[in-house]
Amino acid sequence: MADSYDVIVLGSGPGGYVSAIRCAQLGLKTAIVERELLGGICLNWGCIPTKALLRSAEVFHQMKHAKAYGLAAENISADLNAVVKRSRGVASQLNKGVTHLMKKNKIAVHTGTGKVVAKGKLAVTDADGKTTELQARHIIVATGARARELPFAKADGKRIWTYRHAMTPSEMPTKLLVMGSGAIGIEFASFFNDMGADVTVVEMLDRIVPVEDADVSTFLEKALTKQGMTIMTGAGVEAITASDKGVKAKIKGKDGKVTEHEFSHVISAVGIVPNTEEIGLEGVGVKLDRGFIQIDDYGRTGVAGIWAIGDCTPGPWLAHKASHEGVTAAEAIAKELGNKDVHPHPLDRNNIPGCTYCHPQIASVGMTEAKAKEAGYEVKVGNFPFIGNGKAIALGEPEGFIKTVFDAKTGELLGAHMIGAEVTELIQGYVVGKTLETTEAELMNTVFPHPTLSEMMHEATLAAYGRALHI
Repeated sequence: MADSYDVIVLGSGPGGYVSAIRCAQLGLKTAIVERELLGGICLNWGCIPTKALLRSAEVFHQMKHAKAYGLAAENISADLNAVVKRSRGVASQLNKGVTHLMKKNKIAVHTGTGKVVAKGKLAVTDADGKTTELQARHIIVATGARARELPFAKADGKRIWTYRHAMTPSEMPTKLLVMGSGAIGIEFASFFNDMGADVTVVEMLDRIVPVEDADVSTFLEKALTKQGMTIMTGAGVEAITASDKGVKAKIKGKDGKVTEHEFSHVISAVGIVPNTEEIGLEGVGVKLDRGFIQIDDYGRTGVAGIWAIGDCTPGPWLAHKASHEGVTAAEAIAKELGNKDVHPHPLDRNNIPGCTYCHPQIASVGMTEAKAKEAGYEVKVGNFPFIGNGKAIALGEPEGFIKTVFDAKTGELLGAHMIGAEVTELIQGYVVGKTLETTEAELMNTVFPHPTLSEMMHEATLAAYGRALHI
């Protein structure tokens, strides 16, 4: 007889394992199915270990500029193998943490590849080919996504890399081509640039980090160019030829001319593909759009008892969005199973922050100025520079700004956009404000501590209404 559960979660990334924990907290008999490592891509190959790499690069960058702080650091060098080893150690520690959480919450872990074989039935095939059938009243699909590969740039792990290869490089690139300027591409470009590589970024659209506010894109391009990177926007890589010695790439510039360039390595960061093939979804009638599972605001698919969360569903494709969706789905399932004490809330995608850990950092939430205007809003926009903040100057980080976008008629905070030191920590203040439906009045009347970088959040609000104090 098959093992039977209230809920089975397929995939143990930040959406899957969090969803499983919340199900268990709500008294549901829960299992999780994972084919690789608990924690999924985020903990093992994505969000966390990349931040460990970037932290090493940041420290190395500061050491090279020690003189600016009245310090001496001579003959410094970077050991790439040691940097990678530290990053892998961080990932391993977190993987063990998730394993502990599964045991603590009495969640059954089934290792293998899962496939929905019927409504309420999931087959799990382990590494030896043995298949076990599990039953559940509800199944949550949290299978995530993988890097998209271009047909002419198939990753080989030697010269052509995806993010996974870039995280455990066999050698330090001397001249690196990064295809794509989203968060993944820009973070690796920043890391390898700080570590000493000659980096070129190619972006097909007319500006880098194209999902961000245009002012942020402009500032970042200038900052990265100043750091020595080559930025090519409105350009595309048309062909790549790899050999034992390096890579030749044909790049079409914004002027339409195709030129050939030589690199030691290439990182392809041109988007993701959802992991929804061959897991039985079509067979039970789950609707897909370009591979992404279509869901309602609570994670329900069109098939009763089958739910989906995270990167295998429509974006934004962010770990914290997946975790939030996981909690929402768990609570919605508990409610369907008769729990009257849970009150799930649908996800408001306008309140999902985005963070990019390049140097300088980027963070944002809500609408850009352009999107707000396109949506028909009359806007008030505030902008405050880091150079006007005492803490930023004291830290030696005077480069950057914070921008706010308000509805001129109601004072609603529509969006906030930041670039500079530690903005990935600052953005949550505005996220809380948006969630609480804050207007400019509450932000203006909030007392911000001094001296802190957060004071710029206050000033950017004041600036939108012509009341900035320090510019």
